[in-house]
Amino acid sequence: MAAGNESPNETPNPEEQDAAGTQPAESGDMPASGSAAAGTPEPETADASSANTGADGDALAQAEEILNSAGAPQPQAAGSPEAAELRNDLLRLQAEYVNYRKRVERDRDVAREMAVIGVLNSVMPVLDDIDAARQHGDLADGPFASIANKLENTLKQYGLARIDEVGVAFDPNIHEALIQQQSPDVQFDTVTQILRAGYKSNDRVLRAAQVIVSVPEQ
Repeated sequence: MAAGNESPNETPNPEEQDAAGTQPAESGDMPASGSAAAGTPEPETADASSANTGADGDALAQAEEILNSAGAPQPQAAGSPEAAELRNDLLRLQAEYVNYRKRVERDRDVAREMAVIGVLNSVMPVLDDIDAARQHGDLADGPFASIANKLENTLKQYGLARIDEVGVAFDPNIHEALIQQQSPDVQFDTVTQILRAGYKSNDRVLRAAQVIVSVPEQ
């Protein structure tokens, strides 16, 4: 009797009930966390870095590439009026871009040439002092003569040329006549002496030479 009454009224152990109830919950949490980790998107760093790299390119080269790629008509819409108008606009834009690029390159060359001319004009007084020292025999030899020769040779590399020829016809474009005298030995106005040398850079006269001119007797 005692054994039979105990079995229907027996209550389960609370510790065993808690252990049995928590075990399925733990096993159920594992897939949820795994699926969340698997579903997390990775940051797209490659696309951002490639976009930044493309933005750093040459603006003129990028514009030319866009014009060249967009200039070709689409095969399926080549005969439509909209396509013809778009192509004309693209051709006009491309022509304007080509003219702009040529103008920029020309302005760049002019700016470079003017910078060189400015430097050459600033060293002309130094060249005059070198000529004066050479005429007085101070630069016959020695280290200063070598330095003067190196300076003149360096300036020649930038297109500087002297105007100091005698016995040539007087040219008002490159000569400035300070003294004029008659001579029976000349048949036309001739440069007989250089008072101060002139200089030119390529075809541009930087300074006319100051000369003495002999003219035929009348």
